[in-house]
Amino acid sequence: MPKIVDHEARRAELAEAMWRVVYREGAAAATVRSIATEAGWSPGALRHYFTTQTELLAFAMEHVITEATRRFHAGDWTGPVREVVQRMLEEFLPLDQQRIREMEVWLLLAARAPADPVARTHVAEADDGVRRAAELAVTALADAGLTATDRDVPSETARLHALLDGLALHALLHPDLMPPDRVRTALAHHLDDLRRPSQP
Repeated sequence: MPKIVDHEARRAELAEAMWRVVYREGAAAATVRSIATEAGWSPGALRHYFTTQTELLAFAMEHVITEATRRFHAGDWTGPVREVVQRMLEEFLPLDQQRIREMEVWLLLAARAPADPVARTHVAEADDGVRRAAELAVTALADAGLTATDRDVPSETARLHALLDGLALHALLHPDLMPPDRVRTALAHHLDDLRRPSQP
């Protein structure tokens, strides 16, 4: 009788092995060979699941999105609106080792997006999650009266989304210049600035 392979269980096993490599050595170290070694598989067996490095990175990005979604739903979003918004948005910034590694995966995949439709799809999904979080944050602040009356949600969502992307990139590439405290302060200043009219 042929052996029945539980492909979902094997993919879950690979996800765990992959993330151990990423967390320990960085996203660039997540190769077919390194993950096969970590999982105790042969590289040939792993290639049944991933035929290219982009597919491997896309799989890693799926894990990133799943983990970020899990953290979001498990978060404590009680308290003053302004504080809750700050905490929520910080989830999208590389302020600890876990989120630094997640950002590395995004950056490697984003570099492939212009020429690779698989990468482009996964990067777009991640970006959409950040955009929706920015929109939720601006809407919550506006509803609580914490934005000036001339600040419109679509424009401020776009600005906040761009700020989050910029802060994340600078924190990842220049951690000496943008340590976590400075990143948090920059975000806080932007959110507080929304109370002022956009036109003096």
